[in-house]
Amino acid sequence: MIAFRHFALRRGARLLLSDIDLVIQSGWRLGVVGRNGCGKSSLFAALQGQVEADAGELDLPSRLRLASVAQETPALPDPAIEYVMGGDEELAIALRDELDAQARGDTEAMAKAHHRIEELHGYDARARAGRLLHGLGFAPETHERAVREFSGGWRVRLNLARALMAPSELLLLDEPTNHLDLDAVLWLEEWLRRYQGTLLVISHDREFLDGVITHTLHLNEGRAKLYTGNYSAFERQRAEQLRLQQIAHEREQAERAHLQSFIDRFKAKASKAKQAQSRMKRLEKMAGTEAVRAERAFRFQFAVPDRLPDSMLQLEEVAAGYPDEHGGEPAVILHDVRFRLEAGDRVGLLGPNGAGKSTLVKTLVGELAPLGGERKVHKDLKIGYFAQHTVESLHEGSSPLQHLQDKAPGVGTQVLRDFLGGWNFAGDRAFESVDGFSGGERARLALALIAWDKPNLLLLDEPTNHLDLDMREALADALADFDGALVLVSHDRHLLGMVCDSFWRVADGKVEGFDGDLDDYARWLRARGAAPRKTAGDTDGAPAVSAADRRRAAAAQRENEKATRQKVKKLETRMAAIDDELGKLEAKLAEPGVYNGSTAELMKLGQRQGELRREKETLEAQWLELYELLEA
Repeated sequence: MIAFRHFALRRGARLLLSDIDLVIQSGWRLGVVGRNGCGKSSLFAALQGQVEADAGELDLPSRLRLASVAQETPALPDPAIEYVMGGDEELAIALRDELDAQARGDTEAMAKAHHRIEELHGYDARARAGRLLHGLGFAPETHERAVREFSGGWRVRLNLARALMAPSELLLLDEPTNHLDLDAVLWLEEWLRRYQGTLLVISHDREFLDGVITHTLHLNEGRAKLYTGNYSAFERQRAEQLRLQQIAHEREQAERAHLQSFIDRFKAKASKAKQAQSRMKRLEKMAGTEAVRAERAFRFQFAVPDRLPDSMLQLEEVAAGYPDEHGGEPAVILHDVRFRLEAGDRVGLLGPNGAGKSTLVKTLVGELAPLGGERKVHKDLKIGYFAQHTVESLHEGSSPLQHLQDKAPGVGTQVLRDFLGGWNFAGDRAFESVDGFSGGERARLALALIAWDKPNLLLLDEPTNHLDLDMREALADALADFDGALVLVSHDRHLLGMVCDSFWRVADGKVEGFDGDLDDYARWLRARGAAPRKTAGDTDGAPAVSAADRRRAAAAQRENEKATRQKVKKLETRMAAIDDELGKLEAKLAEPGVYNGSTAELMKLGQRQGELRREKETLEAQWLELYELLEA
């Protein structure tokens, strides 16, 4: 159990959090949400002991094992898998002790180290680290590569794997889905749902939050409010609270006006003086419910393209990949690609990590020439291309206005400033150097520079990295209103679902239309991961089956289906009972008085809550497996 009591935190002269009273129960998976700068990362820093409270107390359990993702990755020569294994510090010490004992020939010390490694399940640690790397998109052949050989985004994944490897009772994750693609996000979601400790996660991916968290902590104007449920439940509850607050404010204002009117009319009359004094006291004692202050929604738009040709771009029997720098055989990633884009098409690209989504996008852009086949483009095609290197190519030391002036020499300064204002670079922000910009602000500027050209085809490869929830919503709205064609690669399922009308799957060297939605794609990924691989002796042929055998097989299948349905019903009954008990427990834990009573009783309630949640997660996994079996 983690408790904040009258907790306050400052950064410089600014009060980030004030008078926070909050208890986080063991086993909760808590999403920490709020606008940029509200104190989310500072709260994490306080939990890690990196900053001290300016007032109040933060109580953490003694000997709490805490894991978090390191911000920097040193350029180490260590193999990636060894670096990830190092996340378990106790095991790393035990393994070093074993090596030292071997070097000294000390059999007693070797036996002691061996016993400790067994206690820590250390002899399967390499396999566990390998599974983490695989889930986060590292190909098996990269597990032994040196850390220093990986790019920045892949080093972020290594740090995430290292944090997941560490045994912990409290796990802090700050934007863990940045630099992940969709299949890695789906894998991380499942891993976190199975996590047995307490999780606090900051994320701007609403679908990820919905899939992982059990509670939401909203930070706003120095205050923290706890909500039960995932992000969507929080949005519903907060909207209802704001509605009721506004109603209460309006009623109070009407009553204030009525009381003031009476006072103004009768305070000078001796016969009504007592009643006027009474109403003045009532007016002074009124609570003063605040009006709801509407948060200004940030909006922008992509301008209507000057021309919108019907047939924009076409790949015919294209082999896509990379030429060999030394004149050898090229590396073909995708074979026989037949892909056509018409005006108004809105395509989402799906596919496992490394399957070739970015290769396809680069081929569509023209950054990669086809290794075979033909790329045909309309003469009026104007592409707006966003990739990670788009953000990195911003000029250090230059302002947004200078970037736009480089693109549009001769255009009046006021015209350029008006345009930048529409992308929230208003006033002096247009003159500030990008050196001090956050990742989200840089991404927004890169999108603004693309929008200036009025493209009729947008090719966007992971545009939401570092964007907050408000900016993601604004981007979704802008793309939904965009008149041109769109091809999108993103790990943000909310964005994909909002703006894409069709999906194409890139896998196994092929590009083909995907007939399904994002839930179907998640099921396909799970089935792909669980599918047995053929051995060298497997064949595609099968012996003929008699009619009698088919009837027996059909009867057996019906019996199996009946038994499976009974198991599903039994699981659903038990999960409903758990939900009922959890609801009663959470209602009891929400009562302020329970925290003034026996600590042992409070811990018993929290322990029972954790047991029920873990049982429900296990049952849900079993239910999903059986349900998918029935569907198949």
